Order: sequence, then structure tokens, then C-alpha cells
Amino acid sequence: METDNFYMSEALTEARRAFDMGETPIGCVIVHAGKIIGRAANERNSRKNVLFHAEITAINQACEVLGDWRLEDCQLYVTLEPCPMCAGAIVQARIPKVVYGAKSPKAGCAGSVINILNEPRFNHQAEIISGVREEECAALMSSFMRNLRTTGA
Repeated sequence: METDNFYMSEALTEARRAFDMGETPIGCVIVHAGKIIGRAANERNSRKNVLFHAEITAINQACEVLGDWRLEDCQLYVTLEPCPMCAGAIVQARIPKVVYGAKSPKAGCAGSVINILNEPRFNHQAEIISGVREEECAALMSSFMRNLRTTGA
């Protein structure tokens, strides 16, 4: 649990970076053999591309570092429960462990709406650990949403 807290703090650093850029504050890190090999903040709005979710960017970086599309010995830490696109990429990359902070009741695909990460009909499933630094992750998201409503952006 201490290790999960440490890596989630790194994901939170990325989420805060997204927040500071005016992006939805989601951050992700991917760990292999105790080393962060992928790290990203959500950049969907600033890059004007739906594919720039933190998880997708971090997966791309990790694949480049390892020289493989298979991330079988990695762990993914993300501040918000993965959406359908990101959950699908996690399954496709064969990432065996996903740790997330806050639930996403409207789009979460690690158990909130559906559970793509544990779908037994797929070739690969991931262990899911939820609620790591949940209050901190949720508070950052709430602050962003409150600012969005106030500014009307």
C-alpha cells in the first residue's frame, strides 16, 4: 500500500499539471521494475484530440521505453477510474495491475459503469485496486468542475 501511495502521488503531480493547464485533472504513471517509464497529464483539450487521455499517452511512452506493445510486467496508476477507451487500451497492452484514485460514476470502466478490465471473455484481465488517495483525487476533480461551472468555460 505504501508503494501504491507513492506512485499515486506521482500521478497526482501529473493531474495537478493538467489542472494548471486548464485540462480535466487526470494524471497517470506506468511503473516497470520499480521505475516510472510513462507519465502523462490529460491534454485532450489543449491538443484538440480525444486520444490525449493521460493513460493513452503514458502507455505510448511505456511502449517506447520497453520497445514492445506488451506491458505485461507493468503497473498503471491513474487518478480517475479509466474510461472505455483507456480501459480497452489497458487490456490490449496486457497491463496486469491498475491502481486508481477516484471513481468515475458516469464513465468508469473498472467497475462503476461496467468493468472492461475484468471481463472474462477477453484474453487478459487486470487486478484493480481502487480508492488509493481517493479523497485527494476526487477533491482535485471537484475543484476543477466547480471552477468550470463558475467560469462557464
